[in-house]
This record gives sequence, C-alpha cells and structure tokens, in this order.
Amino acid sequence: MHSTMLDPESYIWYAICWVVIIGRLASRRLVRGGWLKLELEDGLVLLAMVTDTILLAFMHIVLHTNSNLIPPGVDPATFSPEDIKERIYGSKLVLVVEQMQILTIWILKACMLLMYFRLTTLLPQQAFVKILAVYVAVAFVVMEILYFGVWCRPMNQYWAVPTDNVQCSAAIHHLITNMVFNISSDILLMIIPMPLLRQVKLPLRNKIALGAVFSLGTFVIVSAIVNKYFSFRHPFAPNWTIWYLRESFTAILCANLPMTWPILRRLFGFSAWQPSSNGPNAYGGASRSHHNFSHLNGNSNGTGRGRREEGNTDGAGLGRSDSEERIVATTTFEVHTVNLKQMDLELSAISISDNSEHSAPEKNVGVTTTCKAY
Repeated sequence: MHSTMLDPESYIWYAICWVVIIGRLASRRLVRGGWLKLELEDGLVLLAMVTDTILLAFMHIVLHTNSNLIPPGVDPATFSPEDIKERIYGSKLVLVVEQMQILTIWILKACMLLMYFRLTTLLPQQAFVKILAVYVAVAFVVMEILYFGVWCRPMNQYWAVPTDNVQCSAAIHHLITNMVFNISSDILLMIIPMPLLRQVKLPLRNKIALGAVFSLGTFVIVSAIVNKYFSFRHPFAPNWTIWYLRESFTAILCANLPMTWPILRRLFGFSAWQPSSNGPNAYGGASRSHHNFSHLNGNSNGTGRGRREEGNTDGAGLGRSDSEERIVATTTFEVHTVNLKQMDLELSAISISDNSEHSAPEKNVGVTTTCKAY
C-alpha cells in the first residue's frame, strides 16, 4: 500500500482546518471580550483537532501496516511470527483510527448542537435541538456499546490473527450502525438552520452565503457514504482511508466556518451583515418585550437573574387615591443581561436580535415585564 493517496491532500486539509479554527477562536475572542470568556464548544473544537491529529497520524501508519483483515486465498498458517506481530499491531491501530474518527465526528456534532442551542434561544426550534442532542448522545453510547461489547467478543479478537469472527476484522455490523446514526444525525443537523435562514430578514446575498456554509454538511454526508462504500465493496483497498479523513476535515470546516466572520470582517474590511428589516425586530414581528421569558427561570445563557418586586403604583405611574379601596399589586419580573449578539459576530442574533444598527460586538439588554393584579 502507498501513501500517495494521503500525501499531500491530507496535509493541505489539515493546514486549512487549523487556519479556520484559529480564525474561529480569534473571532470568538473578539465577540466574548477575552480568552477566558470562551465557551464550551470553543474548547471542544480544539479537542476535535487533537483526535483528528491522532487519526491522521495513525492513518498513515495503517496504510503501511497489515492487519487481521486477511484477503481471500491467503493462508494464515504461512505467516511468520514477524507477520503475525505486524498484523496484531496493525489491527490495534485500525481500532484506534476507528475510535478517533468517531470521536472527531461526534465532538463536532456536539459543537454544532451547542451553537444551534444559542441560535434558537426563545424560538420553538430549540425543542428540536434538545431532542436531536438526546438522539446524538444515545446514538454514540449505543454504537460504542455494540462495538466493544456485542459485535466482537471477546474484545481481544479485534487484534487476533487470525480472528474467529469476521466482525472482528471486517466490522460490517459496526460500519452499518455507524453509517445509520452518523448520516441520520447529519441530515437533522442540516435541517435546523434552514427555517432560521428563511425567517430572518437579511439581504439575500448574506442568506446565500450562510446557506452555503451550512450546506457543507452535504459533503460531510457524501464523504460518509463514500467511505462506507469502499469499506464494504473494497475492504482490502486503501481507498476508504482518504474518505475517512475527508469526512472529518469537512466536518471541522462546517462546524467552524460560521464563526469566523468577525475576524474576516476585521482583517478584510467586510461590511457588517445587517438585517434589512425596518421593523421592530429581525423577524418583522412584535417587540422583544412581547417574548415570553417565563421559561428562562430568570436567566438567559446562564447570565440572567430573575427578581420579583412589589410596588404601590400601577404601571402607568398613577398615584393611588386615599379613597380607593382596591389594592394595586404590581409584580415586576426583570430579566437582566439578555445576551444579544449580532449576526455578523456569532449568528446568535438570528434568533433574538431586534436592533442590529449597533456595531459593538455585544450588547446587554435589560428587559422588564410588568404584570398588574387588581
């Protein structure tokens, strides 16, 4: 086997991914106001690059190392002790490669879900994001349980030469399970931003650009299908290896490119993406004070705080007459520091921004809703 399929393409992909991730982190630093204020998904993308680096390094070794996937017509009895030792080593590397690819893809799914969770703040689509997050988590757990505890038993058969079970060498059942969970969750991840792009009032060119970025998920799905095709139809050829890497690299780009706009605007002077709506909010609907904040439990994005106060005047500021016997009880719920970020900085303004004429990276809005009981 030769590494010409991976060189130099894999290194070009790898370098591009690092450039995009550095751009993402720099953008997030601009938005958040400091490195220590970065969020969970910003750390997860670095973890994904660690697992992808291991995947890339070990994949080059796998290309030059035999495993316990023995071609038809080859008699294992003819293997020398050195051959068996090499195949045991190669089989263990295949296991590591498979796990690193799974971890890379599923970590990036988690990053996308966290981004969508903020995007859909105060929107009904957030319920779908939560359901999808549960599906992705359950899929990962089920797939790993099947891989380590069901398809190949005992586990050391994964590197036995020869193996007693074809599932320990070809892993057909695992590949099918992985394909179903992976592709189905990718399709669902692609569906989430589409209603948001339709509803938000941005210039058409900006919608097209955002749609193109999110549509990179299509190539991730195609790569997943193609690498499984080669794994099933040509298991002894090295073609599947480059498609494993293409899938992981494209997934990294898909998860990080939407977050690079702030640094691109800073470096190249691109204009801010402002909603074209002249109405009270980006959706052309009611003002933000009409949102129902009761489900936030007094906070948004972990930064808010609920407070209840009682007063002696009504919401219009009218004094209470001495002869009035009715008691005016005014209850005020304040939602402090609702985190609103502009579309061109973090895309989360798609969901809740109603005023994008500010150029500051972030703005904190205190929203007060007054309820009067007579």
